[in-house]
Amino acid sequence: MRLIDETGENVGVVSTAEAMQAAYMVGLDLVEIAGQADPPVVKIIDFGRYKYELQKKANEARKKQKVIEVKEIKMRPNIDHHDYEVKMKAIKAFLEEGDKVKVTLRFRGREMAHQELGYKLLERVRDDTAEDAKVEAMPRLEGRQMVMVISPK
Repeated sequence: MRLIDETGENVGVVSTAEAMQAAYMVGLDLVEIAGQADPPVVKIIDFGRYKYELQKKANEARKKQKVIEVKEIKMRPNIDHHDYEVKMKAIKAFLEEGDKVKVTLRFRGREMAHQELGYKLLERVRDDTAEDAKVEAMPRLEGRQMVMVISPK
C-alpha cells in the first residue's frame, strides 16, 4: 500500500505491517484514503480529526446547495387584466429566485365547456415568461383544473 506520513509526504509503497508500525510509532491512526486505487493509499493521521473534517466539508456542501422549490400560482379562466399582471409579477419573482412555478387554472361550473379560454390564458403566461423561463410541463387537464409547470432557464 502507498503510505503518506503525518506531515503529508509520500513515503512510498510499503507492506501493511510496516505502515501500521509507522503509525504506532508516532501515536496516530492509519486511515485508508483511497481504497480503490492501485495500490491503496493510506495516511497516518488522527482519525477523530479526520472524521470531524469530513463532516465539516459535508455541512459546507449542504449549505451551498440550492433546494429548488415548486411554487404554485392559481388563476381562473376569466381573470381580470390587473389581477393577471399581479400574478405575472409573482411568477417572475419566483423564477428569479430559481424556483419552478406551477400555474393552476381552476374551472368552475359551466367554465368547463370553454376550456379553450384556459389554453389561451396559459399560452399567454408562457409567452409573457418566454425570456425568463421554459415550459417544463405543457398545459394538461386534471379533473376541473388545468396545470402547467415552468422552470427558470
